[in-house]
Amino acid sequence: MPLSTRREWLSAAAAVGAASLAPQNLFAQEVPPDGFHLATFSADITPPLGHPLLAGWRKPAEKILDRLQARGIVLRGAGAPIVLAALDWCELRNDAYDFVRDALADATGTQRQRVLLACVHQHDTPLMDLEAGRLLAGVGLEGRMFDLDFFQQAISDTAQAAKKCLTRRQRITHLGVGQATVQKIACNRRVQLPGQRPTFSRYSFTRDQAIRDAPEGLIDPLLKTISFWQDDRPLAAVSCYATHPMTYYGRGEVSTDFVGLARAQRQRDNADVFQMFVTGCGGDLTAAKYNTGTSDGRQELAGRLVDGMVDAWEATQRTPLKQIAFRCGELQLPPETAGSLAPAALEAKLADTTASYQERCIAALGLSWQKRCAAGQPIDLPVVDFGDALLTLLPAEAFVAFGLAAQKMSPEQLVMAVGYGECAPGYLPTASARKEGFVHEHAYTWTAPGAEAALLQTLRTTLPARR
Repeated sequence: MPLSTRREWLSAAAAVGAASLAPQNLFAQEVPPDGFHLATFSADITPPLGHPLLAGWRKPAEKILDRLQARGIVLRGAGAPIVLAALDWCELRNDAYDFVRDALADATGTQRQRVLLACVHQHDTPLMDLEAGRLLAGVGLEGRMFDLDFFQQAISDTAQAAKKCLTRRQRITHLGVGQATVQKIACNRRVQLPGQRPTFSRYSFTRDQAIRDAPEGLIDPLLKTISFWQDDRPLAAVSCYATHPMTYYGRGEVSTDFVGLARAQRQRDNADVFQMFVTGCGGDLTAAKYNTGTSDGRQELAGRLVDGMVDAWEATQRTPLKQIAFRCGELQLPPETAGSLAPAALEAKLADTTASYQERCIAALGLSWQKRCAAGQPIDLPVVDFGDALLTLLPAEAFVAFGLAAQKMSPEQLVMAVGYGECAPGYLPTASARKEGFVHEHAYTWTAPGAEAALLQTLRTTLPARR
């Protein structure tokens, strides 16, 4: 595609996003005469060899270990359709995120806000932000973050799959809810060794034995599964577990990593039940304590996750599905615009030909986020209430404390708090983690202090009141 056409397309995509901001009354809870229905879809979204991975900050794709997938469920019967979708990509940000939601909404006859779109967040996969791509193209770095033709084709294929699945809808009569403790996968990044201040240096693979072997810290040990049934026949299952889903990355090997391997195993073992996996609020979680950083270690972690999925499935309780209610809150997170994240500083870094590509790309991501905030565009925070269970989608790399808080806000229901929705804010740390130096240590955080309070308040007002 010629550069001029690319820029025109990117500008048009941004205009579509801006035109879809009008708030709506999105709450619905009617049970139609013909009941509730479900349809499932999947599409291959594997990048070609040579495509950038992790925004081009590591090796490009040199080998395809696993095919990447977009997997989704369309629910009908509660007003306009509700779409649950998970992509085996690292992140979708700003106008790229909205573009995908709009494509799925158009394909299924619904509105953008009713498309709950999450990335699974494996790192040897693509990361997309259309505005950031346009900014990079403007300084001679076109295509370094992602290939626009691939992005368009992958989303077109996904939307077509979603549209076609509507002819295969099946009636759902029951909801299944199960959860189980997962053994030896997640640990918190935060480590405090004797006599030292806390650090957040327990990355996905950590060589320092003292840091790696420190106590797990705060995690959510539960894998939660929400399933949809036609009488006593299961049709689809959505499983959620909070961690960073990586064993190793940066070798140019496109992979769904251990979470994708576990999902594939469950699909093989239960061929008639459509399997989805979504990553929970794992911004400050990794598998470092139990990760050897090897192919065998990847298989071992996948096996433990499968065990958790099986245990949650066996613990599932099935009840008649009496409601599907939808509500969407509007979350306004304060952008950080001081110091190195001041707009002028980001613009200078983007234009600096002596800076590394990663530094310039991060500047472009920051400018894209600030443009969105300046336009007053909130982040959608949707909640689907199934009666016995709630599913809510949080933005970005929300820390595990936010997922745990969501469960405490609705203690009488299972709350599946999915992470990695709109990924533009980067890490979403707690206020205490900010005070302990997380942002200084990690960066990749585009929000200012006060983001925690805003997120918690929006959760409180969006989740249903106690029964």
